[in-house]
Amino acid sequence: MEKNMKRSKEKKSKKKIWLWIVGSLLTIILIFIGTAYYTIQKTMNKINTPLIEATGDDNKEQKIVTKKDPFSVLMLGVDERKNDSGRSDTMIVITVNPEKHTMKMLSIPRDTRTEIIGHNSVDKINHAYAFGGVPMAVNTVEHFLDIPIDYYVFINMEGFLQIIDTIGGVTIDNDMDLTYDSYHYPKGEVTLDGDKALVFSRIRYEDPRGDFGRQIRQRQIIEAVLKKASTPSILLKATDMLDVVGDNVRMNFTMKDLIQLQSIYKKMDGNIEQLSFKEGNGKTIDHIWYYIPKETELEEIKSELKTHLQ
Repeated sequence: MEKNMKRSKEKKSKKKIWLWIVGSLLTIILIFIGTAYYTIQKTMNKINTPLIEATGDDNKEQKIVTKKDPFSVLMLGVDERKNDSGRSDTMIVITVNPEKHTMKMLSIPRDTRTEIIGHNSVDKINHAYAFGGVPMAVNTVEHFLDIPIDYYVFINMEGFLQIIDTIGGVTIDNDMDLTYDSYHYPKGEVTLDGDKALVFSRIRYEDPRGDFGRQIRQRQIIEAVLKKASTPSILLKATDMLDVVGDNVRMNFTMKDLIQLQSIYKKMDGNIEQLSFKEGNGKTIDHIWYYIPKETELEEIKSELKTHLQ
């Protein structure tokens, strides 16, 4: 009888310990989720700028990401330095068709010669941001490709790459041996901190592919950051990462849009088609070098994007 009572007390004691442990863990998790939610909301409030506000065009309607309607995104990777308004080194147009579970990604060469909408000039397409910020960049790309731009994502590359130090560096597969001043990037796996990644993303003349090579490296860095940032161990650094994002990213996606985007992206199974200009030529006009797209190729790309957007 006494033994049964002792066992009963031990069981109750163990239950209390487990309840305390589980309760404590739940409390910690709830506090973390609460803190993370507050931080995420704070960051979203900081980075969210509606396209209507960004372009100043009252006729533009703010779209909402759905699982049915196709949409387009302009990604601007801007190199902002001291005493410089900055130029969009990276201009990537992404079209998404949720029903077909497909995505197309087009890199626009930064030196592409085109009409700068709102500036009454013909110049390099990356100068649109320098002349008129996000509004002029969006309007110029819309005119160049003859498609509507529904969303934009602006990234200040120099500031954004601070996130690499926050997550402890990234490793990429470098496809070409490159040297710039005192920086050397051998072919093969290369581990980069924020400073090395910034230089790596800017190299242009040392790469025989010029701007096309730089676009490849910038995409590699962004992909490496996203990959590492999605690992569970990085959760402990989430607040620091969000601080960097808040200071260096602007977009017109809302929190609901991003959640819907994640759901759409999961169903794509990596079905992302890379588009690029391959048949254009370089040309010097008034002592300035431009990239001139081949008209037939440009029309083919326009048609493909329009069809994808239905």
